Amino acid sequence: MTTRRSFLSGFLAFPALFPIAARAEDAPPQLTLTPACGDAEPTIAQTEGPYFTPGSPLKRDFRADVEAVQGGGASAGSTLAIAGTPITIAGYVLTADCQPVPGALIELWHCDGGGAYDNEGFRLRGHQFSDDQGRWWFETIVPGLYTGRTRHFHVKVQRPGGPLLTTQLYFPGEPGNERDRIFDAALLLDIKEAPDGGYSRYDFVVR
Repeated sequence: MTTRRSFLSGFLAFPALFPIAARAEDAPPQLTLTPACGDAEPTIAQTEGPYFTPGSPLKRDFRADVEAVQGGGASAGSTLAIAGTPITIAGYVLTADCQPVPGALIELWHCDGGGAYDNEGFRLRGHQFSDDQGRWWFETIVPGLYTGRTRHFHVKVQRPGGPLLTTQLYFPGEPGNERDRIFDAALLLDIKEAPDGGYSRYDFVVR
């Protein structure tokens, strides 16, 4: 069974499996592309919401930002964040003609497992740059829910010298998707369950 570690190892070890290439029989399991490579339209933009904090650190692994809170939650002013299910999210930054974009900025922020954002520091907030194959990845947790929104990640993506894309990524099968006023199915992650959490794929198409 594929684990988060084996998914990420395979994703990084098989650059020949760049989205438009054929898949080798001995390649690790891959996720369906989201969106399909070759789409003329860039990834759609959405609001950044009220909880964006500029100046996030360079960081791929958010797991150290959280720890389980015994007794069901953190008290007011606590430095603890509520942990959620581990998840690896990964993908490519691509141009509309399926060319990889090295050095693209990818910034991620989201709430903790209890639905709370860190608005005083940088827990569950960070950025990175796509590698020379246009690949990006984060190790984090599944965000919780808070009133009025379905489950989601916030993301900013920008190729070198290009316009900034601000958008959100969503989880399939969430009851709140149909009720959420800005949910868009084009921004659904492709998520697979694993013994150690989950792993997901999304490819950003940028201008």
